[in-house]
Amino acid sequence: MSQSAKVEIYTQFGCPYCHRAIALLKDKGVDYTEYDVTMDRAKRAEMAERKPGARTVPQIFIDDEAIGGCDEMMGLNREGKLDPMLGL
Repeated sequence: MSQSAKVEIYTQFGCPYCHRAIALLKDKGVDYTEYDVTMDRAKRAEMAERKPGARTVPQIFIDDEAIGGCDEMMGLNREGKLDPMLGL
């Protein structure tokens, strides 16, 4: 996967939507960077700066583009739009 996208996901401890989103990325064999914002105010502020108004997790970014949360990513997957974004 030399052309794979840069995937970043902001998560929180015990978040079922975060687990679902990560499970989908793992199923696809996609490398990702996870930022746990549970106790990290700086990372939470960074998340809100990158996606204004974002208060919930997960927040998922593909190649620095905010795609939303778990439901949005699952929707892109159902529509066949996620794999091209991920470089698959």
